[in-house]
Amino acid sequence: MSVKPRKNRARNNKARREPRSKHIKQLHDLRAIVCQVVHDVAYKQQSLATLLPIASEQVDEKDRSLLQELVFGCCRWYFHLGDIHDQFLEKPLHRNDKLAETLLKVGAYQLLYTRIPNHAALNETVEATEELGLHNMKGLLNAVLRKISSLESAPDQESSIVSHPQWMQDKIKHNWPDQWQDILLQNNQHPPMTLRVNSQFDTANIDDKATQQAAYLAQLKTAEIDAHACEFAPLGISLDSPCQVTRLPSFAEGAVSVQDEAAQLCCELLDLQPQQRVLDACAAPGGKTCAMLETQPDLDMLALDADESRNEFILENLNRLNLSAEIKTARAEEVDEWWDGQQFDRILLDAPCSASGVIRRHPDIKLLRQEGDIKQLAELQLKLLHALWPTLKQGGKLLYATCSIFPQENSRIIERFLKQESSASYNNIEANWGIETGFGRQLFPQESGHDGFFYACLTKN
Repeated sequence: MSVKPRKNRARNNKARREPRSKHIKQLHDLRAIVCQVVHDVAYKQQSLATLLPIASEQVDEKDRSLLQELVFGCCRWYFHLGDIHDQFLEKPLHRNDKLAETLLKVGAYQLLYTRIPNHAALNETVEATEELGLHNMKGLLNAVLRKISSLESAPDQESSIVSHPQWMQDKIKHNWPDQWQDILLQNNQHPPMTLRVNSQFDTANIDDKATQQAAYLAQLKTAEIDAHACEFAPLGISLDSPCQVTRLPSFAEGAVSVQDEAAQLCCELLDLQPQQRVLDACAAPGGKTCAMLETQPDLDMLALDADESRNEFILENLNRLNLSAEIKTARAEEVDEWWDGQQFDRILLDAPCSASGVIRRHPDIKLLRQEGDIKQLAELQLKLLHALWPTLKQGGKLLYATCSIFPQENSRIIERFLKQESSASYNNIEANWGIETGFGRQLFPQESGHDGFFYACLTKN
């Protein structure tokens, strides 16, 4: 796939490829569907990004927000919920009863973390045993959930910490002995909805970013949407409460995009200039591609990603924002398959990673990620750096980014690369955000603020 959208081009109406799943069953009961989705995440290693769209088609539109809340909540508090129901079991459930164990978590989450009346949560969850084929477990579930219903519902700091796999707790504590508790606490909070103002949209000759930011804040106020300016991203706006994008003024026309504050910081770090040739490696779904083009619309931009279906998101975003870039489908490390030999002035390598900095947005990461994944990802990240380095011009800049908090994927990768590549030099990032590691700048997830993220800037000598 190699596409260069033209300005004012109509949006691409090609049907998006459906996520694949052979496991999710055709169910009708909402709690049964929630249970099946969470079970498939925990035991079949399928992501919510794959499962939720399919599950949403099985429930009425009015129930889809509840479906998402219960699924996300059960994944977010999965380990803590297990500790809770285990204390009321006379003996551990058999390994063949994992679906029933998951249904216990679904019931416990409703009883402890939602406003659903206890009797409704309990009765509806127990009734789900019928559709799930768990008739013989109905009495046990009813008894355990009744005991859980008498507990206090408010989560505390300890429950937030323990509601992570043990390896993850240990690794974060070892890596960040001064910050580990707050990192684990923030992982279980609800993230803010953050916007990036499009500096190219209807600027009315306003070039100052702060003024553009203030102008859109005024539009939000008129639309009765409470929001405030982000602390670090000059065009970032954080909503006090999430809302549908259809409520955002001029969203469909390209006035703003949804993007975390930490992800918005890439543009200033790259020092983009007009007419530069820029590569966004691992670009899908295109948020940073579009942010860079909003900063400098005249960039010669190549957006590259290995997943053709995800590249369709890049195209949709470009068309909505009236921006232009070339899109190619290829693995970034397989340079001979996509590179034309012309070197780039700037490269953004938003490397595949553990996503340990965005767990609050994707709580299934705690169930999907395994400790052994980190080493494999680190080797891929280093491989990508070495593969892309020859495509960078002398004097050019490469910005390495991840949404991880693990040094093994971040500062240690940069340290290893600098030892192996004599033409690479490290640029210290002077900023009022994150902490300097010596080989890049690390951000941690912040309450009502940005996600966990890492940046390192390299120059080719």
